[in-house]
Amino acid sequence: MVLIFGVWPRSLRRLHGVQEIVGANPTTPTILIIGVIFFRLLLCRSDLHTLTRQIDLNIGQELDKVAPCPIVRKDRDLIKGKLNNMTYVPPKNILKKYADLLVNFALGGGKGIKKGEVVYLVSYDSSKALIIEIRRAILRAGGHIISTSSPDTEVRRCSLNRDFYLLAKDYQLDFFPRKYMKGLVDEMDHFLLIMGQSNKRELEGIDPEKITRKIMAYKPYSEWRDEKENQGRFTWTIALFATESIAKEADLSLKEYWRQIIKACYLDKQNPIKEWKKIFRKIETIKDKLDRMKIKQVQIKGPDADLRVKIGEKRKWTGGGGRNIPSFEIFTSPDWRGTEGWIRFNQPLYSHGNLIKGIELRFEKGRVVKANAKKNKKLLWQIIKTPGADALGEFSLTDGRFSRIEKFMAETLYDENMGGPGGNMHLALGRSFKECFYGNSKNFKKKDWRKFGFNDSAIHEDLISTSPRIVTAFLKNGEEKTIYKNGKFVI
Repeated sequence: MVLIFGVWPRSLRRLHGVQEIVGANPTTPTILIIGVIFFRLLLCRSDLHTLTRQIDLNIGQELDKVAPCPIVRKDRDLIKGKLNNMTYVPPKNILKKYADLLVNFALGGGKGIKKGEVVYLVSYDSSKALIIEIRRAILRAGGHIISTSSPDTEVRRCSLNRDFYLLAKDYQLDFFPRKYMKGLVDEMDHFLLIMGQSNKRELEGIDPEKITRKIMAYKPYSEWRDEKENQGRFTWTIALFATESIAKEADLSLKEYWRQIIKACYLDKQNPIKEWKKIFRKIETIKDKLDRMKIKQVQIKGPDADLRVKIGEKRKWTGGGGRNIPSFEIFTSPDWRGTEGWIRFNQPLYSHGNLIKGIELRFEKGRVVKANAKKNKKLLWQIIKTPGADALGEFSLTDGRFSRIEKFMAETLYDENMGGPGGNMHLALGRSFKECFYGNSKNFKKKDWRKFGFNDSAIHEDLISTSPRIVTAFLKNGEEKTIYKNGKFVI
């Protein structure tokens, strides 16, 4: 009760003012207020910050009935408008489908988790409505849960991430809890990340060198996970929970943003998993054709690109394995040493709370030799200066016939899979995907990966272009074939 009455002083002040207006027995509105408070708490439907505004709204509605007041009504309408926009969450049946898709399909490489397996679940407090359903889905499947959740910036009135980078000394930036992280990797069978920042730009203005330094400190964690995945003992997936901050970046209402998520993930269908299996079979058909072509090199040609990318020896194309929901892309990790030419990206890059626009890169002998950006050029160069981030780790194409993403979403997970008349291509600077190796690599060491031109880096930054382009494949037998045109594969 101390907490309850300590966090709503404005509500109580309003009550006191109306008591003066009414001049009669205030017992009824007081009981009503207390009832509303406990009802909302029992339902657990809002975070504390939002709950405060909800209580203000309920009180304003009820007191307006007792003693109509223009000031109270105006304040109430303002609160109601903000509240409806900030607290929209899809119906429970949609969230249940979402959770089922992630746990029983995306994890496990399209097969779901098995009884007794451990899922490491990472999220933000803002996504708790979905997290509740995910936890239930994991438990129903017989799995175990290790979880961590980051506090919402707007709810806590602070930013723990921002505080860290503002206050941390060099030795704190370099700290890596080796034993803890190694034990975590050994323990988990699956990793599930639910993105959903309440403040997408919370790190705006932070020295980028500090951010990359911390990422470098955690490189062993990524390497341990990659090694375990390469051995077939670990899977992961990433999904998105929409927040007001993310929707605002895309210039969409929160409700419209959720409509895009629901459509993109087939949550509007009776059986989303069945729909994804259909899409993945189509993707599999294209992947098989690309692998059989024995491509030596590809050329990307268009108004924003004239670039050649060496595919490399013992490569395979992949996609549709459940990593990332949604995912319509088909990609490979090329031999970084054979990238030549230039490319311009018409989509922005969101990197660690900062926005980079108008990126243009030039490659020579596999490395970035020139880089420009219309906004945040300094940050772009800071990324490129990270070891391994001046070379390619991924080449990806999305067929517009598969994608159900219609709008810019201000989130790489979605924008790298966007459809449209020009289709979608993205290149990643930094770490390669070892799953793109064709053959047995379970006993590979770092020198083996270097031999085949797989890039090693602590980061993996996706750069996206939806401009028109033609992709031509140069085959090992000397033939040339157009494989991608007008936003779709033509093989």
